[in-house]
Amino acid sequence: MLESNHSGPVPFSRRRAVHAMGGGLGALALANAFGPQAEGATVAPHFRPRAKAVIQLFMNGGPFGPDLLDPKPDLAKFAGQRPDSVKLRTERPTSGLLPSPFQYQPRGESGVPVSELLPRFGQCIDDVCVLRSVYTDNPNHGPALYLMNNGTITETRPSMGSWMSYGLGSENESLPRYVVLCPGRPVRFSVLWTSAFLPAEHQGTYINHSQLDPQKLIPFLRGSRTATDNQRRQLDLMRALNELHLAERPGDTALDARIQSMETAFRMQFTATEAFDLNRETKATREDYGTSHFSNGCLLARRLVERGVRFVQVYYGDGQPWDTHTNHNPQVQKLCQDIDRPMAALLNDLKQRGLLDETLVVWGGEFGRTPVSEIAAGGGGRDHNHYGFTMWLAGGGVRGGMTYGESDEFGFRAVQDRVHIHDLHATILHLLGIDHERLTYRYAGRDFRLTDVAGKVIERIVT
Repeated sequence: MLESNHSGPVPFSRRRAVHAMGGGLGALALANAFGPQAEGATVAPHFRPRAKAVIQLFMNGGPFGPDLLDPKPDLAKFAGQRPDSVKLRTERPTSGLLPSPFQYQPRGESGVPVSELLPRFGQCIDDVCVLRSVYTDNPNHGPALYLMNNGTITETRPSMGSWMSYGLGSENESLPRYVVLCPGRPVRFSVLWTSAFLPAEHQGTYINHSQLDPQKLIPFLRGSRTATDNQRRQLDLMRALNELHLAERPGDTALDARIQSMETAFRMQFTATEAFDLNRETKATREDYGTSHFSNGCLLARRLVERGVRFVQVYYGDGQPWDTHTNHNPQVQKLCQDIDRPMAALLNDLKQRGLLDETLVVWGGEFGRTPVSEIAAGGGGRDHNHYGFTMWLAGGGVRGGMTYGESDEFGFRAVQDRVHIHDLHATILHLLGIDHERLTYRYAGRDFRLTDVAGKVIERIVT
């Protein structure tokens, strides 16, 4: 628990001083583009960690579990009917039960049922724990996104990745601890990776990976106006001036973060180009992952955790592609064709490199979708469902080849071994060696934590 003291931003005159030097955009603009990065060794965890890093595959919009990993044959048996158990309040008006047309088969040695939509992923199911009983507090995208990413339905709290950065420190001072990959702008955008009142160095680093050329992927990567040795001398001078300024303002986290961001910007000129260059991968690896934005995001995530990045979020696409209010079935088929190959490739790649045991992979959206049809646009879509939905975890100390929890006979409500988002966050932190009740930060007179005043570790899924 730390005291948080805040003061104003670094005066504009100091920024102008940087621009007056040879580094220019190669120093300050890069630092601003990537967010500040603190130095220092990794902080000791509370207990033995199972995982060192997390990759979150985020299906923005919300997938329907019974299409993928939670078979519900009663949907077909009672198609079109509206039994009392599905008369739950939803965001929009709904009608009768809408069957999922996709078939299931038991996969792997564990025999966990997997939908025909995920044939490659099904081959990895023995490394996967399927959570069938997740629930959240709000059926609207904004609050649900905040709760999944920030631990609260409001936008004023630090994100999960920021808490991990704050609790565990860095394993690579030349790269950000926390990277967000999205080929566009997810709903609510930067609030989802904010550091809020935590020190600024824990802010997530957003990268639009629509273009894979590292020079375009990472703007202002190199300070081309000045030779490296001159940049180093200029940076040393700026550090000395800033530290004199900081000595008169102890506890100014914004200024301290700015000092560290310049150091990270300098080092990233030499490390980021290599880390983000997918051309360094073999042809076979590129073919395993595929060529879509999500494929590239999964491969970049592996490269980043391999180099010590703590937390990588891969948003599926621009906006909320899984928000299937209309034409649900054809949309889901297309989406699953796009995620199946790279998800399987990521798990296999991590396993082959000996990284899966120390990397936790988390898949899911901000909520699920209803088993009843949405009345609008002909009834072929599904509305938001926060009562019960499906996620999965793999690697990083999670038991594979199992399911945990149950939803009701139609996949609408979590009914057995229910998992709230606070429980999910508590479990993720536990796997990283962090006691979620002890990871706190004092701000505005109270101690805050990612799990607020709730959350229980899902002990049965931990190895």
